[in-house]
Amino acid sequence: LVSVGNICRSPIAEAVFRKLVADEKLEHKWRTDSAAVSDWNVGRSPDSRALSCLRNHGIETAHKARQITKEDFQTFDHILCMDESNLRDLNRKSNQVKDCKAKIELLGTYDPQKQLIIEDPYYGNEKDFETVYEQCLRCCKAFLEKYH
Repeated sequence: LVSVGNICRSPIAEAVFRKLVADEKLEHKWRTDSAAVSDWNVGRSPDSRALSCLRNHGIETAHKARQITKEDFQTFDHILCMDESNLRDLNRKSNQVKDCKAKIELLGTYDPQKQLIIEDPYYGNEKDFETVYEQCLRCCKAFLEKYH
C-alpha cells in the first residue's frame, strides 16, 4: 500500500488490511506492508491524526515510514496506491525493475462506492482522516474478498 509520504493514507490502509486479515485468521496467507514513493518521511511514525483515527477504531500500528524498493516490485503480488500521481510514479519506477511481478493499481478501484481516489488528508482535519479510514476499510474489504 503506497502513498507519497507513508505517514497518512498508506499506514491507515496497511493497519486496516492487517486487522481484516487477522479477523479472518488469514495471517499465514498475507504479507502486508506500506511504503512511500518519496523519501521525505523515512523512519517517521504515522501522523498523530492517523494514529488517533486508527485508535478510535480499535487499531494500533507500529509502522515507520519507508520508501518503496526495487525488491517490493519483485516480491509483492499487489501494490495498491492512493491517487493518480502515486500510480504514475509507481509505474515509472516499475519500468526500471527487472522481473516486476506486482500488479500496480489504485486501491480505490475496489471501492464499492466507486470513489477511485483517496485524497491526502495531511492539510485537512480529523474528519478528512476519518474519510480516508472509511474509504480504506471499504476498499480493503472488497480487495480481500476478491483475493481471499
